[in-house]
Amino acid sequence: MKISKVVYKPLEEVKDYPRYDLNILPKKMKWFLKPVAWLLAFPETIACHTKVRKHGMKGLKGGYLLLCNHNSFVDFKVATKAIFPRGANYVVAIDGFINREKLLRNVGCICKRKFIPDAGLVKQLKYSIFHNHYIAAVYPEARYSLTGTTSILPDSLGKMIKLFKAPVVTLICHGNHLRQPVWNLKKRKVHTSADMTYILTPQDIENMTVEQINEKVKGAFYYDDYEYQLLNHIEIKEKFRAEHIDKILYKCPNCGDEHSMKSEGTKLWCDHCHKTYEMDTLGRMHATEGITEFEHIPDWFEWERSEVRKEILAGTYRIETEVHIDSLPNSSGYYRLGEGTLVHDLHGFHLKAKLGESTTLNVDKLVSENYGVHIEFDYFGKGDGLSFSLSNDTYYLFPVKQDIHVTKVHFAVEELYKIQIKNQ
Repeated sequence: MKISKVVYKPLEEVKDYPRYDLNILPKKMKWFLKPVAWLLAFPETIACHTKVRKHGMKGLKGGYLLLCNHNSFVDFKVATKAIFPRGANYVVAIDGFINREKLLRNVGCICKRKFIPDAGLVKQLKYSIFHNHYIAAVYPEARYSLTGTTSILPDSLGKMIKLFKAPVVTLICHGNHLRQPVWNLKKRKVHTSADMTYILTPQDIENMTVEQINEKVKGAFYYDDYEYQLLNHIEIKEKFRAEHIDKILYKCPNCGDEHSMKSEGTKLWCDHCHKTYEMDTLGRMHATEGITEFEHIPDWFEWERSEVRKEILAGTYRIETEVHIDSLPNSSGYYRLGEGTLVHDLHGFHLKAKLGESTTLNVDKLVSENYGVHIEFDYFGKGDGLSFSLSNDTYYLFPVKQDIHVTKVHFAVEELYKIQIKNQ
C-alpha cells in the first residue's frame, strides 16, 4: 500500500490484523546485500562531500553501541560510510518498515515503536553486540531534529549502557539539517561532515554512575547546525531556503500571535502585525524593519518552548482538535479508522472517537508515559500530524482543519514531562 493512500477500515477489523513482531532477534546483514547498501549510501555522501573525522577509534574491534544524532534520512548513509566495511544492526522506527519489512530484516534492522518502554529492544541490542559481534546503531533522539540542534535524550539510555558495559561510540553529523531540514525536504547544496568518537570504554562504564553516563552522552551529543553553518561560512543560496520555516517558528516574537506566521522564498512574516524577517545565506534571520529579536533560529525556537512552559506553569495550556485517526498495526501500511477528538492538556493525551454505532476508541497517555512525541509536517499529503504508540499499535493523528501547531504540542509534551519528573 502507498503511504499516501487513505484506506478506511473498521477498528474491529484492524484489531485482528497481525502485529509487528518487536522481539525478533536481529540478523547479520546478508552478504549479498552489503554491496547494495554501500551503493545506496556512497553516491549521496560523495555528493555532500561528507568528511568523517574519527577520534579514538583506532583498534576498536568487536561489537559496540553506536549512538547517532538524527537530522535527515542521509544520516543512515553517513553511518554506512563511517563504519565501512563493517555492517550494523540499525534500530528503525516502525513507519520505516512499511512495504519493506523483509528487506529491512535481512539487512539487520530492528523494529521499534517510538517513545514507549521496550524491554525487547534491550535484549535485541545486547544480542547484536555480544552474539552477532556487530555494531548496534541507535538514534536515541528518536526523530529528526526540528532545528538541527540536540533533541531530548531518554534517561533510560544510561541504564542500558550501564547494563551492557560495552564500548560506546557517538556519530554526530553536521550539516544534514541544513541540507534537508524536516520542515522543507527540498535538498540544498551543502557540504557535510561527521565526528565519530569513542566516548566510553567498558572500564569507564564500570566506574561511573548512571547519572554520570547520561551526562557524558549528553555532552557528546551537543550539535548546532546553524552555528556550524556560520562558523564554516556555508552559504545556502537557494531561493526557497525559508519556505515552511513557519512550521517551527510559529509564534511572532513581536506581537506574540501564534496563528499568523507565514513564509515564502527567503522571507518569514506575521500576518497579524506585519513584521517581516529574511533568512540570509548564512542561515541568520533579520527583521526588514525594527529590531531583530532572534538572529539564531534555535534561539527563536527555544523562546517558543519557554512560552509554552509558562502556559503549563500557569495552568492554562490546553489543545483540543478534531483529528483523522490512522492506525499502523504492521508493515502493510496505515488504516484510517475515522475521526475523533484529541485533547492535550496538563494530564497528557486523551483521544476519543465513536467509530460506528457500537464501537468507541478511548486512548489516554499520561504525562509520565511520554517524554517526547513524534510529529510530522505535511506527511505524504495528509497534513501536519503527530503520533503516539501503545504496545501493539501506533496512532497517527492529523487535525482535520489543520488548526493547531504540532510543534507546540512537541514542546508541551517535553516540558510537561520535565516538570513532572522534577516534582517527583
